[in-house]
Amino acid sequence: MTLSDYLERLKGKRIAVLGIGVSNTPLIELLLNAGCDVTACDRSTPGAMGERAERLVRLGAKLRLGEDYLKDLDADVIFRTPGMRPDLPEIEAAVSRGAVLTSEMEAFFEVCPCPIAAVTGSDGKTTTTTLIAEFLREAGYTVHLGGNIGTPLLDRAGTMRPGDIAVLELSSFQLMTMKKSPHIAVVTNISPNHLDVHRDMEEYVESKRNIVRYQTAGDVAVLNAASKLSRAFAEGAAGQVRFFNRKGPVENGVYTDGETIFEVKGGEARPVMPVSKIRLRGAHNLENYLAAIAAVSGLVPYKAMEAVAETFAGVEHRCELVRTLRGVEYYNDSIASSPSRTIAGLRAFGKKVILIAGGKDKGIDYDELGPEIIRHVKALVLTGMTAGKIRAAVEKAPEYRGEPVIIEKEDFKEAVLAAHAMAREGDIVVLSPASTSFDKFRNFEERGNYFKQIVSELE
Repeated sequence: MTLSDYLERLKGKRIAVLGIGVSNTPLIELLLNAGCDVTACDRSTPGAMGERAERLVRLGAKLRLGEDYLKDLDADVIFRTPGMRPDLPEIEAAVSRGAVLTSEMEAFFEVCPCPIAAVTGSDGKTTTTTLIAEFLREAGYTVHLGGNIGTPLLDRAGTMRPGDIAVLELSSFQLMTMKKSPHIAVVTNISPNHLDVHRDMEEYVESKRNIVRYQTAGDVAVLNAASKLSRAFAEGAAGQVRFFNRKGPVENGVYTDGETIFEVKGGEARPVMPVSKIRLRGAHNLENYLAAIAAVSGLVPYKAMEAVAETFAGVEHRCELVRTLRGVEYYNDSIASSPSRTIAGLRAFGKKVILIAGGKDKGIDYDELGPEIIRHVKALVLTGMTAGKIRAAVEKAPEYRGEPVIIEKEDFKEAVLAAHAMAREGDIVVLSPASTSFDKFRNFEERGNYFKQIVSELE
């Protein structure tokens, strides 16, 4: 089905779009420009929406804003925003009356004219997705990069060609109601995450499983052999399964011995590139490379992969070097919204760091983080709602002997300034919160940008 066909089918139907954010605003504009009847719904007030609301009204949208934006929801087709549970009572009531529930991403899978490679996982999604896109571009493909990485693609589907490749990052929220899977599906790893939104770990895992659940015989699943939950997705896989492993060989896929990356095909291991070619720090980024290489196997020559490895400096907000001031390095790892992400970042530096952590609690356990902080942190500055939980995880760890020193600051800027005041030449200061940003910021990007602003103003 083409995008034009899809939009034509929606004409004459009452459409409700729930959430007027980054992913849904282009969707609303697309529907309105196609002549559809659209009601845009959002918890925000008209004042908070500002010019965005005015523009949508000018295009013909009806707005339902404020706390009761879901009340008496009545539509033929409902597009939910990522992060909104599909089983909210108002949505379930509308579906019981015959409404069709979908999303911008589900619609994109319906109309995309080219192959789709998609990445999900608890950690490493964005870097792996970006690497896949960079590999493919280096090999000469036209690539459309989007999804949870920040760029909605539905409104661009009409310009895509069959020979292009769409590369997507998919969150568990986007996958929850998906009934289609990509041609190439990558699962970086699975660990407890987003349990403030998902009912439990089982629901979170089952949402992730949708990335491979609907694959067919010609598709490819790329799974982390070192992640038990990811590896289990191989059971019942309809297409080819490729594993990646940074801890030892695999029968089919990509692995490393610590010095060289190998690809195994037909029982034969062939060298891809030396690990030393990779600019990015840390074992977790090496793992991201293994996943990306497995994903593009057969599409991208090894020389193109090596060319990317030698130049790719990473994605913003992911162990990003902000500046070096009087011999002190400042790193922005604001993307680290879970303990596992922060642990991976801490292990990447090879020396003890001054860590700034804390943010909004999303219902996950911090016990594993405590011992890691003791091993890799010389001073800990805590801020935000999870400060107490992280402190408790450190202090109750058997290895704790009063170090690292722990400081708590209510204000985020004061936390950064406290870390700066403790730093001496040769030190590393890292923002790696192990928590979401929503206690004080709209998203991890805003948190990371504010950190960078503060650091850039240090004297």
